[in-house]
Amino acid sequence: MGASSIGYIPIFIFLVATVLFGAGTLFVSYFVQSRVLNKAKLSPYECGSEPISDARIPYPARYYIIAVLFVIFDIEIIFLYPWAVAFRKIGLIGLVSMLIFIALFVLGFAYAWRKGGLEWD
Repeated sequence: MGASSIGYIPIFIFLVATVLFGAGTLFVSYFVQSRVLNKAKLSPYECGSEPISDARIPYPARYYIIAVLFVIFDIEIIFLYPWAVAFRKIGLIGLVSMLIFIALFVLGFAYAWRKGGLEWD
């Protein structure tokens, strides 16, 4: 082994430890789930009453649309804050680029509004 290959030994040890930890965690969780838990512990708990229906019912697409719009608003704020802080340094190019960004955002928002994506029926 050369001097350059010795530098990779800690990385190899780390990779082996990572794989062993992942496999060990999966094995322990499978063992605990199959040996310790019983059917009563796996049943859903709803305020002390028996479950009425399956908990995995499909949600309307409207919930997902609202969630995506929320994320888009958050991303807009994430871009606007640093722009506002560095406004004097970036000058006219920064102003024009942010105006284009806001215009695209407003167009997307108007499209979602016109298509009824913001209606909560």
